Amino acid sequence: MNEGDQLLARPAMDYRAPLKLLATMAVLALAWYGNATIVDGQFGWFSLLPVIAVLGAAVLTHRSVESLLFGVLVGFVLIDPGSLVRNLVNTSLATMSDGTTAWILMLTFLVGGLVALINFSGGTQAFGSWVSRFASSRSRVLIATWIMGLMIFIDDYLNALAVSSSMKKLGDRFRVSRQMIAYMVDSTSAPMCVLVPVSTWAIFIVGLFESNGVFPEGEGFARYVELIPYILYAWVAILMVPMVSLGWLPALGAMKKAEADACKGVRPHGDDLQPAEVAAPRLRNFLLPLLVFVVATWHFDFDTLLGAVLALMVTVPLFLWQGLGNLSRLFDEILGGFSSMILPMTVVLTSFVLQRVNDQLGLSGFVLDQVVPYMNAAWLPAIAFLVLSVLTFATGSFWGVYAIALPVLVPLAQALGADLQLTLGALISAGVFGSHACFFGDATVITAKGAGCSPYSHAITQLPYALIAASVATALFVLLA
Repeated sequence: MNEGDQLLARPAMDYRAPLKLLATMAVLALAWYGNATIVDGQFGWFSLLPVIAVLGAAVLTHRSVESLLFGVLVGFVLIDPGSLVRNLVNTSLATMSDGTTAWILMLTFLVGGLVALINFSGGTQAFGSWVSRFASSRSRVLIATWIMGLMIFIDDYLNALAVSSSMKKLGDRFRVSRQMIAYMVDSTSAPMCVLVPVSTWAIFIVGLFESNGVFPEGEGFARYVELIPYILYAWVAILMVPMVSLGWLPALGAMKKAEADACKGVRPHGDDLQPAEVAAPRLRNFLLPLLVFVVATWHFDFDTLLGAVLALMVTVPLFLWQGLGNLSRLFDEILGGFSSMILPMTVVLTSFVLQRVNDQLGLSGFVLDQVVPYMNAAWLPAIAFLVLSVLTFATGSFWGVYAIALPVLVPLAQALGADLQLTLGALISAGVFGSHACFFGDATVITAKGAGCSPYSHAITQLPYALIAASVATALFVLLA
């Protein structure tokens, strides 16, 4: 081989790596400059920098944890570069020791263990075989996924894992992409939870509204039911799913490529939850654990953590009685389910740390302060929905944004004479949009895990549909106001 051939044989130099390094250094330098210029602890427009860093890194790397960590580091450089390591460790410890975080961790691991146990028993396989009797085409598989998502409304985590892990194999049979299955499931998790007043989302919102004096004590449930017609984003997102399933709304953006790959038999790589192949699978091994979960959650005043514990306590003896395995084997499967949720929970934990950084920077308050002077009665619901949707999407904080925005929006709506029910519907809709669209949101990463694709690919493929639903909802908020 001559010298010219040797040069041609060498791999082309990748110029992206040095460009990424330069971009990283530039963002960190800007954060350092921001720290030097802040006055009286007010970060102003610099408070947007960590969020911009996260979104930019995600687009460049297609990675969730690394992008979130980069945003966290940018935030701590902005706050105090000299105490970066100390602040990172202390904030991480505070996040992990928080009661809400611990509750979410325990619930997610237990639901992951329950789903893994159901998969091991062949319950998922049996359910897929039963559904295949009716879902004999691609569109019917998607409609069946939609209907199942509507039925499991009590908790978005259970919905995300149970539906996605049980329907993806049937989707594979009809060349449906894992990303499309994930979109179908995610569109019926948080959106459905807010439209049914007996769900974890609804219970939290009712409690928040009562504690802030928006609803009179003891009347929260009845008043929330009156709000349901005004949660417009949830309605639009759910009703769009059959339109996509039947082909009335085509595959858009990155979803088009995912669907084309599925038609060729190409599946995304990842450590997803695989249903087991069992010689004689029983449908009851799928239905009974989920039924116990739902009934127990209702019995314990909609505490899904207690519901998950009781579901496991019933499922293990049930499978022992059937001779599906000894106690050690069943616990190994549960622990395997726990371990499968480590990556999703790492994403969620890192996003919680980012939320604390954003709180220290005053991001939500700063954005609201910039927008409030331009609001009036006619535009308040639409503007509130748009601004809060951007906040929930960028920060991954959905219930947190509710708590921050509620004390601002309610007095503002009353002062302007705006429709309070429509404004509250816009507030709830914004949190649902964030849960639906945010690439590092808990529902997104858990749905992606169950469906067998990466959180980034799930988020980027469903984003066009979420934006269409948000646009329609915004127009409806304007018309109704």
